[in-house]
Amino acid sequence: MNPWKKIFHDYKINKHNFDKTPFVITAQQIKDSVKDFGKTGEREVRILCKHDSRNKRPDIFKKFGVFLLPVKNGLFCIVKGEGYVDIPAIRDTSKLYISKLDFDLDTSKVGDSEMQHLDFAYASSLVRTFLKDETLVLTIRGRKYTPEFSFKVGKHKIEVKGVQTEVDGGYEGKERVVLIEVKNRKIDNIIIRQLYYPYRQWQSHTSKEVIPLFFEKTQNAYSFWQFEFKNKMDYNSIRLVKSEKFTIEKKK
Repeated sequence: MNPWKKIFHDYKINKHNFDKTPFVITAQQIKDSVKDFGKTGEREVRILCKHDSRNKRPDIFKKFGVFLLPVKNGLFCIVKGEGYVDIPAIRDTSKLYISKLDFDLDTSKVGDSEMQHLDFAYASSLVRTFLKDETLVLTIRGRKYTPEFSFKVGKHKIEVKGVQTEVDGGYEGKERVVLIEVKNRKIDNIIIRQLYYPYRQWQSHTSKEVIPLFFEKTQNAYSFWQFEFKNKMDYNSIRLVKSEKFTIEKKK
């Protein structure tokens, strides 16, 4: 029996009516249920609760059509509904972008981290170019905790308070705040929470438009997907606004 199958069995989650209400479970309950498993990945709550894409969900989640949301420190909801948004392939060929820098950045070539690729795209002014906003400056990075807010997934109301979020890069301009989630590998979908929680968090601190953005660096391509939430109270109101793919060349 795998960890989540045991958790569902121990707390009779497989008999729960998810159409009526989400199932609330604590980190301690998860830990207690899997304490006898041998591998760290089968006992560590942080790893067990990391379902960043549809296929990362345990089979039993797929069976019941549910996904996991953190709602407080040490508290989770298992919710029925669509928890993920597709990252559609950009079929157009990469657009050639000439960097605004007139010199090479040697340090940006060391390693292959998500952050360095985003930093290079920003230093080259590609982030500003994609969003058509020359006023954007880096102001947000790292982990913070959400204020209290509520939203709906289908007919279910979810209340969140003090959940840790992480923004890979946040940029503020005269009229907008841009929050970027980064991957340095090709993915087909991500959990909406990674875009939605920071979006709601920073909306509480500014009256400017808050724009969630997904950024991906694969091989020589720098790709952007701009999203919006049509209704800030609706987790599933996420829509793709535009997407573009670029290759960056040094200014001659």
